[in-house]
Amino acid sequence: MKLTILFGGASYEHEISIVSAITLKAKLSGFDLSFVFCDQDHTFYFVPSSKMKATTFSKGEHKKMPKLSLENGCFAQKTMFSTVKHKDLVINLIHGGDGEDGTVPALLDFFSIKYIGPRVNASVFSYDKRYTKYLCEAKGIKSVSYETLSAKEHKDVTLSYPVIIKPASLGSSIGVSIVRDESELDYALDSAFEFDNNVLVEPFIEGVKEYNLAGFMADGKMHFSIVEEPQKNEFLDFEKKYMDFSRSEQVLKADISEVLVSKLRTNFEKIYRGLFEGALIRCDFFVIDGEVYLNEINPIPGSMANYLFEDFKGCIEALSKSLPHAKRAKVSYEYIHSISSAKGK
Repeated sequence: MKLTILFGGASYEHEISIVSAITLKAKLSGFDLSFVFCDQDHTFYFVPSSKMKATTFSKGEHKKMPKLSLENGCFAQKTMFSTVKHKDLVINLIHGGDGEDGTVPALLDFFSIKYIGPRVNASVFSYDKRYTKYLCEAKGIKSVSYETLSAKEHKDVTLSYPVIIKPASLGSSIGVSIVRDESELDYALDSAFEFDNNVLVEPFIEGVKEYNLAGFMADGKMHFSIVEEPQKNEFLDFEKKYMDFSRSEQVLKADISEVLVSKLRTNFEKIYRGLFEGALIRCDFFVIDGEVYLNEINPIPGSMANYLFEDFKGCIEALSKSLPHAKRAKVSYEYIHSISSAKGK
């Protein structure tokens, strides 16, 4: 199977995307893989598989590699005498801005490039945590109470302490802080506002049970991963999540009842259907007093959450055969011709 891994991007999660791509290189060994790196200046480079290592990017060696442009249906590499067209199916593995905010999906759609990943609408509702809350409300999915703060206007926090402060549109726990009393609030907000003009404030629930579930749709039905109970201290900080992005060994299944597994799957499917077709996503849930609450949607999870699946290669193959097809309007110019004929022009 031929695949192109698209990674990098101009976001705070740029380096995490590189780690994910290197991990997938090993996890999808046996596939015919190509790698396209998007630098922070939005230049695309073709990276040979043999050069897929961290130092290639930290030392800037990628800048000596062939540059690519986008053409209808492919990434194009211009040589002295011809153009090499890379028409393989793309996996969008750009985390954060560009990849998950809808920019790259729109670009791939515009150039009719087939890809695995969230489409534009799905990106909008999962990238910004405020919109994820709106999605929960619309679909009847429980989430913890929240309020939003903006860097442009001052507003007091009304939730009881302790609270957790999150930038509205960042993952990997970047800029996230636990605030136990009002004296810690200003520092936490300053940290969060470095990354986003809007932040989400939620109650911090000590010792809450958290479970992760990934899945995708193929052949009209949902395919679920195992349920994982992540090991953590208070919350998964950036360093812990950074290490998680390089995971490739399957994790242990959570020791929970089939009733709870069913509840998690039901909520996952509510989120996924009608919005995330074409993507493999991971949802992180809280369980409070036996009820399931959505914590976060990961539209492009680290290393594609390969560690949650028994047959990750099989999952990618199945998903690749069930991608949505965007409809394009057919233009005939009949209207213009009729007007021109009527005017005699």
